[in-house]
Formats: sequence, C-alpha cells, structure tokens
Amino acid sequence: MSEKLNVLILDRCDPSQNMSRFYVLRIERSLFGDPTLVREWGRIGQRGRQMIELHSSEDKAIEALEIWLRRKQRRGYRVRNT
Repeated sequence: MSEKLNVLILDRCDPSQNMSRFYVLRIERSLFGDPTLVREWGRIGQRGRQMIELHSSEDKAIEALEIWLRRKQRRGYRVRNT
C-alpha cells in the first residue's frame, strides 16, 4: 500500500441539538491482503460502530473513501484538525 494519507477523522458538533458525533474513514489491508475501507462512527467519547467494506483494488477503496467523505461533509461533518 502506498504512503498516502489513509485515515480521515470527521466531527459534527451542534450543542443546540446535543449532537457530538465522529466518523472515521480508514483504508487498510485485510488478513488476506485485500484493500478495505473501514468506517467507524458514533458519539464522541463513546465506543462507536464499525463497518468494513472489501474492495478489488486500492484505487476503488480510495474512491469509496472520497465518496463517503463528500457524503458526510454535505451532512455537516468537518475534518478534525490533528
């Protein structure tokens, strides 16, 4: 796997709605070497949920990451400054 940025952490906070959420998008290799997109989400400070998507190539996994990033940004999530 190339040395590209492969982890994004997004936050969405709105105190007026008691909303404090996170979303993590990460590209990893499975145990068998297949590229995967790992998505984690939940309330900040709590254990979240996780979904793993298998992809046929690293390019497809990156494309899926970009699609999820745009989808979450439209819903008000912002990339966390790390």
